[in-house]
Amino acid sequence: MKMNQYHPACEKKREDNLYKIGMFAGMNRVTVKTLRYYDEQKLLEPVYVDEENGYRYYEAGQMAQLQRILALKDMGVSIEDIRRILEGADERALLLEKKQQILKELATLTAKLAQVESYLAKESVNLASPVIVKELPEVIVCSMKQRIQSYDELFTLMPQMGLQMESLECVCAKPEYCFTHYLEEGYQEEDILVEICEAVTEQKADNSMVTFQTMPYIPQAACIFHKGSYNTLHQSYAMLLAYIEENGYEICGNIRESYIDGVWNKETEEEWLTEIQIPVKRKM
Repeated sequence: MKMNQYHPACEKKREDNLYKIGMFAGMNRVTVKTLRYYDEQKLLEPVYVDEENGYRYYEAGQMAQLQRILALKDMGVSIEDIRRILEGADERALLLEKKQQILKELATLTAKLAQVESYLAKESVNLASPVIVKELPEVIVCSMKQRIQSYDELFTLMPQMGLQMESLECVCAKPEYCFTHYLEEGYQEEDILVEICEAVTEQKADNSMVTFQTMPYIPQAACIFHKGSYNTLHQSYAMLLAYIEENGYEICGNIRESYIDGVWNKETEEEWLTEIQIPVKRKM
């Protein structure tokens, strides 16, 4: 039996350990369209496809291969060469060949050269933060829901929300707790529906831009601190997802990205601090 064939006898076991294409795309910050393209190109095929509804499923172990594909693609390696590498061709030899090409086009491809040098040197981000499972208390929040065209708009949307809160004389809770919900399944490169939440001491009257609500108590959430740029969040997501699977948990609620330090109070991206919080429960 092929891995992507439907098999009723193992359906329950698979569903406990696999992730729908939308969630897998969101964890890796790629679009569903990208995953389908990589499937068509035989670079990353789902481990299971339900023949009844066509749903594609992926497992956590495929995240490393997907990030490898994305890294090679960012360096300008062709789809055909990526396929050759995945099939066992000499990766280092191919990358060194690419390096020589970049050196010849130094004026326009400096950024590509830096990526190849970094990859060949086996440099990686140090993610030493441990995963912890903790409670998330009930909290009153002021929230702003809006559709944005790029993630960069979050940097302007948050100050706008701050002005609204100031006009309503909101008092922020202590310690401060600001987080974002992504309200549609999967990762989107544009036309993104987001909800920004800021913990406050009391509810005020809603207006046309912000609303107030009480976020419920969460008895268990697997959490990890991410230090640095948002562009490397996928690495912390991979560690967190691996912990959840290896310790007998399953996801049971919306993921939160809580912003502790960022552009508003730190001078460099290396100092930014984000906590990823994923509600979980023990598998039955």
